[in-house]
Amino acid sequence: MQRWSWKYGAGVRLWVCWLAVALAGCAGPSLDDYQGRTPELEPTRFFEGELSARGVVKDFSGEVIRTFDADIVARWDDRGVGTLDEVFRFDDGERQTRIWTLTPNADGYLAEAGDVVSPGQMRWTGNSLHMNYVLRVATDDGAIDVHMDDWMHLVTPDTLINQTTMTKWGVEVGEVVLVIQKR
Repeated sequence: MQRWSWKYGAGVRLWVCWLAVALAGCAGPSLDDYQGRTPELEPTRFFEGELSARGVVKDFSGEVIRTFDADIVARWDDRGVGTLDEVFRFDDGERQTRIWTLTPNADGYLAEAGDVVSPGQMRWTGNSLHMNYVLRVATDDGAIDVHMDDWMHLVTPDTLINQTTMTKWGVEVGEVVLVIQKR
């Protein structure tokens, strides 16, 4: 009986270890992973003045379904509140405008926009910035709310790469990849 318990216990321990390793592999990056990396991303320095962006929108399979370019005008007031005025032009002729308001709080910035139904918390460290929010997206059948998991990485003082994973009910439905450059 003792021998069976030991074998059974070893098998359970091995299974639990394998499960822990497998689940750890599913975990996404942490903002702390980028601490100390350079060039240092400071939102008030990078998002200042005129910027331009170019990118792609991918569907759930990774196929590029749209391309776009955008102009961004960014400014900060004397209370530390930022405004990012974005104008997107898509390859199918659609034009979108989004105006972000970034309000300082204890954890970074509260990020709000007209089509953002659940404001984001913007945090950063090292060369990276992370933000989660819920965006209302217009479709032919109406509008849907999509969770956006936004990662930005400063690769040079004037160039930032942004990757956003879009999910609905916990399932990935698309991705946006873009490069933002200071002018």
